[in-house]
Amino acid sequence: MAEKVAKIATDAGVPYIFKASYDKANRTSVKSFRGPGAQEGLRILGKIKADLKVPCSPISMMHRKPGRQRKYATCCKSRVSRAADGLLIAAGKTGRIINIKKAQYLSPWDMPTSRKVASTGNSKILLTERGASFGYQNLVVDFRSFPVMQKTVYPVVFDVTHSVQLPGGQGHASGASRNLSSRWLAQV
Repeated sequence: MAEKVAKIATDAGVPYIFKASYDKANRTSVKSFRGPGAQEGLRILGKIKADLKVPCSPISMMHRKPGRQRKYATCCKSRVSRAADGLLIAAGKTGRIINIKKAQYLSPWDMPTSRKVASTGNSKILLTERGASFGYQNLVVDFRSFPVMQKTVYPVVFDVTHSVQLPGGQGHASGASRNLSSRWLAQV
């Protein structure tokens, strides 16, 4: 997948960072696949980074062992934009690009949490919009949030995958509006 998407991005002249989860602990069901685990996941990311020369962003609970990811990660991600000072400061101290994803319950004007990362001297910060909860099992992107978040001076990323996600939508697991996903991808 990384190879195919990297080629599409290169052909389109679009910057690309490979993002993948190797231990996704926030699954709806205890029976859901969480990923290959940290050791195997980091090995795979290392191979992608080396073979494809593609920057990588591991999705994990980086506050547990951010140092272990430094070898493989070009970009670290904080899943919780209102995270405790310790998590965001530890992320900032890695010296890597820090991608702070806006929580689905958070307003765009509450994103200046990036100041916690910046307080470490790290100004390599991205802010990611991924929608807001709108009723049960629905995420909706309010495009008015982009100019609000841009006032922080950091680049704003749009994570389109969340726009078609249905958290807990299958009852036992999250789902997605796959028909909408493929239509969007076909138009890009």
